[in-house]
Amino acid sequence: MNTELTEEEMRQALFGGPEYPAPKIDSPVQDTAPDVEMGQPVNAAKKKKVSKAFTPRLRVTLRVGNEFEGKMHEMVHEADTLSSLVAEQEATKTARKKFRFVEVVSVKSM
Repeated sequence: MNTELTEEEMRQALFGGPEYPAPKIDSPVQDTAPDVEMGQPVNAAKKKKVSKAFTPRLRVTLRVGNEFEGKMHEMVHEADTLSSLVAEQEATKTARKKFRFVEVVSVKSM
């Protein structure tokens, strides 16, 4: 019995015989997307004047100041939203840029 095997014989013993790739079947492939040429949009050239629709607005009144229990000023902020919470947050955010103390007095629709 021969105990010395060649490298090729060891490969065949471990992994089996040489595997041949499966033959490819050439089937006609159809293009799913037709060739489309991109042109310039027509709407970009013609801009029609659109009548301005009603925009919901809220008026937020704030009392602002930089001194604790000191002189307070009244400030009015107009927000383009229907949500009173969003309008209040927006007004407070803009007021905090200049003033340290901000108090919301009222939120009314216009």
